[in-house]
Amino acid sequence: MLIMVRAIVRPDKVDDVLASLMDAGFPAVTKFSVAGRGKQRGIKIGQITYDEIPKVMLMIVIDDKDKDFTIKTIMKAARTGDKGAFGDGKIFITQVDEMYTVSSGIKETAAGKLEEVAI
Repeated sequence: MLIMVRAIVRPDKVDDVLASLMDAGFPAVTKFSVAGRGKQRGIKIGQITYDEIPKVMLMIVIDDKDKDFTIKTIMKAARTGDKGAFGDGKIFITQVDEMYTVSSGIKETAAGKLEEVAI
């Protein structure tokens, strides 16, 4: 089965996470600049409240058997200090039913079946 891992991380931790994923054998990652807030509803500095904090979302599709290893790799690289801090991010896991490679026309299913798609 294929799964999609979406990790929301601090911008200053992105390079560490990408390097860790590369070293772990997962070089294929899509990166998005995003903004949002967590349970703490943003951050207040003086009289100004910032409710949209810049973050980066990393998206990777992997085999389900690699899920725990990938999550631990991301968490270790994205965590601030030894214990972590508010705003370090979140990781979301979803099932991928089908995946298509545009250049080759290959369709890969969750069952691991490969087939060429006529275009």
